[in-house]
Amino acid sequence: MDMTSTKSRGFSPFSLDAVNFLLSDVRGALGPYLNVFLVTQQHWSQSQVGVVTTISGLLGLAVQTPIGAAIDETRAKRGAIVLGLAVLGVGAVIIFAWPSFWPVLFANSLMAVVGDVFGPAVAALTLGLYARKQLARRMGRNSAFDHAGNVGIAVVAAAVGYAFSQRAVFLLVPIFAGLASIAVLSIPAKAIDYDRARDLDDEYGAAATAPKPADYAILFQSRPLVVFGLCVMLFHLANAALLPLVGQKLAAAHPEEATAMMSACIVAAQAVMLPIALLVGRTADSWGRKPLFLAGFTILPVRAVLYTLSDNSFWLIGVQLLDGVGAGVFGALTPLVVADIMRGTGRYNLALGAIATMQGIGASLSGLAAGVIVDHLGYTATFLALGAAALVAVIVFAIWMPETAEQETVSQGSRVR
Repeated sequence: MDMTSTKSRGFSPFSLDAVNFLLSDVRGALGPYLNVFLVTQQHWSQSQVGVVTTISGLLGLAVQTPIGAAIDETRAKRGAIVLGLAVLGVGAVIIFAWPSFWPVLFANSLMAVVGDVFGPAVAALTLGLYARKQLARRMGRNSAFDHAGNVGIAVVAAAVGYAFSQRAVFLLVPIFAGLASIAVLSIPAKAIDYDRARDLDDEYGAAATAPKPADYAILFQSRPLVVFGLCVMLFHLANAALLPLVGQKLAAAHPEEATAMMSACIVAAQAVMLPIALLVGRTADSWGRKPLFLAGFTILPVRAVLYTLSDNSFWLIGVQLLDGVGAGVFGALTPLVVADIMRGTGRYNLALGAIATMQGIGASLSGLAAGVIVDHLGYTATFLALGAAALVAVIVFAIWMPETAEQETVSQGSRVR
């Protein structure tokens, strides 16, 4: 199998940079603004918004793993991204033109389903474009451009919302979807190794028969994958509710400035994630995946405890910056660790979809658990309970998760240092 640089086949790394940046813009131009728009501008009740977000969220959660399996099977990985972008653009236009219950429910549900395509498809393209020895740095670079896109769209959306209206923000989606489609199609199909894109690389190169994909049961037979999935669920069970809880405390203390403070939290955390993702990409081979992941996991219970020490707005925002470290490590390393675990199975995107499902389950349970605990015991107890869940994730990962990087690579990196 040809493991040489893809530059010889007409591929420019800047195309993949643009894909990651613009896909972040497409998703970010809708999600954070929809609920606010529906409640404040369209005067929807909280229960109506809850029905729409719950149904679309459950649909998205249900199809994550099957979509991953489908991306493994298809060679039209660029086409899958472009089709998903087209659906997102149409959905956003529907919401802009008809912001009533049934059109929004239909459009948001459709967009939640196709939104599951982008993560696995981009990871598959990366796997198919880069040799194994280049993968860690490239995954870090993907994550960095994704975070840069989140910062960029926050600024652009704020400017559009201020200059025109909240409703006009949704028209950014088809614009960025068109630009992202151009970026995807600028990647030559001939530059993609489709076996390697599903982690079905033949280590021996001269094998008499082509390698075959593993059975779907690999999801349960791979002990490292099961342990990793459990840790991912616990991580997001602890993490997902923290920012909304901080937002509630900020809104209670400074109702007129709450939106600006929340925006500052999000942008600042994303800005921290960007260099962290690049650092992780540069060190994941030499340091190993496990020490970096442990560092990212350990920051979460520390952050949860720090929230309980003061209600000062500057303190809360400052502590929230630590989210950039944990999330930066998580975003850059997750596709790389899954690629390590699934190497040679041909089920990379299936596994990546399963991990995303575990992430979604944890995030969904996080909001429910946090709401119940806040109602009965208050914010301090909630932060400590979420921190305890994060600590369990740290312990499980430290004891049962193996190092997934090739030991030769880690040893060589240690000698270089």
